[in-house]
Amino acid sequence: MISNPVTGAGYFLSGLKLINSKGVRRFVIIPLLINILVFSAALWFAFAQFENFINWALSGLPDWLSWLEWIMWPLFAVTFYGVVFFGFTLLANIIASPFNGPLAAAIEMQLTNIQSKPSNKTFLAECTFAVGNEFIKLKYSLYLMMPLAFLSLLSLAFPLISPAIALLWMIYTVWILTLEYADFPMANHGIAFQHIREKLAEKRLLSLGFGSLVMLATLIPFINFLAMPVAVAGATKMYVNEFKN
Repeated sequence: MISNPVTGAGYFLSGLKLINSKGVRRFVIIPLLINILVFSAALWFAFAQFENFINWALSGLPDWLSWLEWIMWPLFAVTFYGVVFFGFTLLANIIASPFNGPLAAAIEMQLTNIQSKPSNKTFLAECTFAVGNEFIKLKYSLYLMMPLAFLSLLSLAFPLISPAIALLWMIYTVWILTLEYADFPMANHGIAFQHIREKLAEKRLLSLGFGSLVMLATLIPFINFLAMPVAVAGATKMYVNEFKN
């Protein structure tokens, strides 16, 4: 298959149909409820803290650059909402991780008619593995986040670099979200996180196209409630079509 961002975005959209498939709906309920609760909290937090954040961010702008405020305001706004919803997405995925693996397995069964995850583990063992895997992804995301956090602080002293920093944050978020959801179907086949990163990097444009639409859905109120199960379903189809063989 051609590695391009449009194809990757199409896999996310295909997840909308897949989560409504017979035999799959019951695996969607718990991740959906978790997403509703977590993102309701994210919306409340974002609206409550937005004005304070904007005032703090723009307070570092020198008087002689005050004319840039109309440019900086939307950039800081996008960065703020992106970081808030990205953070709450990670939290939601940690909580829902024991249920997203079975959802990916059910979607793969629907697509291939092959059981992807025969397991004799207890539910507690599955939960322990899933949550542990989420913390591996969290460690990687924090490792990449540190230089971006430093550059963001630097942008307070040098506001002209803020657009470039905002773009880097967007690319970072897209990549991490792609890894987050592609991990569920691949981990069902015992693929280690390092190898998942390598596989996705081989088709980087495809992967970033998928993650871009996940990020967009995550930022839209109420649509973000469906983002997690749809992304798991779409990532599973992407794995089956693009990476399984």
